[in-house]
Amino acid sequence: MLTLRLIYESLGFAWRALKSNILRTVLSLLGVTIGIFSIIAVLTLVDSLEKNIRDSFNFLGSDVIYVGKWPFTGGSGRDWWKEYLMRPNVSYAEYKFLRSNLKTAQTVSIFADVDGITVKAGNSGLSRITLKGADLDYDKIFEINIEQGRYLTNDEIEAGRNVVIIGYEVANALFPNQSPIGLTVKIKNLKFNVVGVTKREGESFLGTPSNDYSVIIPYDAFRKLYQTGTGRWNELGSDIGLKGFSTDIGLVEMENDTRGLLRVKRGLKPIQKDNFSLNRPEAVANMISGVFDVLSIAGWVIGGFSMLVGGFGIANIMFVSVKERTSIIGLQKSLGAKNYFILFQFLFESVFLSLIGGLTGLFLVWLLTLAPFGSLQVILSIKNIVLGLGVSSIIGLIAGIVPAAMAARLDPVIAIRAA
Repeated sequence: MLTLRLIYESLGFAWRALKSNILRTVLSLLGVTIGIFSIIAVLTLVDSLEKNIRDSFNFLGSDVIYVGKWPFTGGSGRDWWKEYLMRPNVSYAEYKFLRSNLKTAQTVSIFADVDGITVKAGNSGLSRITLKGADLDYDKIFEINIEQGRYLTNDEIEAGRNVVIIGYEVANALFPNQSPIGLTVKIKNLKFNVVGVTKREGESFLGTPSNDYSVIIPYDAFRKLYQTGTGRWNELGSDIGLKGFSTDIGLVEMENDTRGLLRVKRGLKPIQKDNFSLNRPEAVANMISGVFDVLSIAGWVIGGFSMLVGGFGIANIMFVSVKERTSIIGLQKSLGAKNYFILFQFLFESVFLSLIGGLTGLFLVWLLTLAPFGSLQVILSIKNIVLGLGVSSIIGLIAGIVPAAMAARLDPVIAIRAA
């Protein structure tokens, strides 16, 4: 009950302080507003940027390791690529070997793709399409959302039949105003029967590949069109996708077993380096995590200076409030008010004033999220809202502690005479 009374009286005093000298209060709270806006705006933009970038790589799947010739993150040195160029491509035999012997993987699948092909239907054609060759369990490695029709069956994949799943935009361009299921398309002059259409995915923040402009056929059908194999100078190389078990934290067991089996399959000696790459999707996003950290620190530094100015402004308001209400403090003490009552009264008032500045800053950040940023979606998270309010409260607490302590230590007789 006492706490509620303290809060109520403090809010009343703070509101009267606001009304009595609006310009002074606004200028004093401007530092807190700018500080909170700077910190939360930077953190919101960084969080949104990081989320959009990570979402852009969702097409690579989760809990997955990819076996390939090239590393996702490149290498070091000016001529780093020469070492990887001389590596053999991943082979179908290695895929079969891993599928039979790798017990720590939930799913093993081989796939390949080529960009810039043309898909035709009747007199219509669409160029710059990505052709993907998918083997068994490809849909368990990658997220394939079917809007019409169905996914490839195991029989179709194993037999390498001429069936195809086309992307949303491919279907709209080649078969406007009609369902493409059961119709045929031509890929490199071979007819493929359409069995499915993927859902629209839209453009990602980084423009990473989506299924909208892709077509998926069985891996063996893909090999009829393009040469794949182990040679270093083959026209195309394949990759193997491995999906781990949820119990394998960090996919450590699967990675170690895969490395050991592939080294045995390729006949590598213990002193020889791996001539293959084990790639993780999260490695791509983690490459730029340092940039996010630097931006966050910059936001805190810029906002910190503004918060420092705002803190002094609030402290100035509180010192003035103590001086203006000295006689009231004396009267309250003469009527039995304890020191902590006076202390908390001014602390609550200081925190309330700081929160006004913080809420104003958060409101400006919210307005920022409404601005168009192209494909970048800016979202003010609950975490950043709580952080902004928390920082505001702490600044108010620190700024008000000295004036509140001075008010609490006032002698009631001297305070009353100050009137």
